Amino acid sequence: MQKFIHITDTHFVPPGNLLYGLNPIDRLALCVADVNRNHPDAAFAIVTGDLAHKGEMEAYAALKREFDKLVIPYHLLVGNHDDRENFRTTFPQAKFDENGFVQYTLDMGEGVTGICLDTNEPGKPWGTFCEKRGAWLKATLDRLGDRPVMIFIHHPPFKVRLKRMDDISLLDPQHFIKAIEGRRNIRHLFFGHLHRPIAGAWRGIPLSTLRATSHQVALDFVIEGRIPGSHEPPAYGVCLLEEDQMIVHMHDFLDRTNTFLL
Repeated sequence: MQKFIHITDTHFVPPGNLLYGLNPIDRLALCVADVNRNHPDAAFAIVTGDLAHKGEMEAYAALKREFDKLVIPYHLLVGNHDDRENFRTTFPQAKFDENGFVQYTLDMGEGVTGICLDTNEPGKPWGTFCEKRGAWLKATLDRLGDRPVMIFIHHPPFKVRLKRMDDISLLDPQHFIKAIEGRRNIRHLFFGHLHRPIAGAWRGIPLSTLRATSHQVALDFVIEGRIPGSHEPPAYGVCLLEEDQMIVHMHDFLDRTNTFLL
């Protein structure tokens, strides 16, 4: 079995600032401490975008200080709130494709390859997956052949019926769909952006996301125009990969509910 950690939507702001009444730095620090305490045997952590809320250098520098405290390696994606150049400056170890997008593969163990994608469109809240990004994905999948893969992306390429969030998802997923069409080796799709615990399947591909380490989006199928926020507990995912299954446990790491034996 291979264990890894899924974290999303850290939304860092420069130190000394709050975001929606919360301190994203303190929240991630508690997340990192919990991972270090309970899952030092994990192979890595992967963070599916919206690392900084406005992409400031000071926010990325603070983010790096916190993630560098992890006792396990970590891998980062960018989301719509991120600034690709400031990210590149702060994380020189980050991987980019030949067109400058934050797209790369990683060995996940158990014979599985992770494919990490970039849906950032500067200045826009919705996601873009252009022809160049789609060509990179197709070429990568072609090269991997029948090897099992898992895809990591920020914006979901489908609707979840949260009206305002669907307005700012991956609005034109045609190049993504074209690249994955007919593939039978995609075992799971992990994403961020929605700040909600969601699981299901799309085009036969199992999928999941979870609440952010920062603020959350309320579960509301009616509100349009504005995003309904909430301060539900933050979470990270404990992902257990085996040859014949993929299990994701969503852990509310600030929950202090008493446990007992049944």
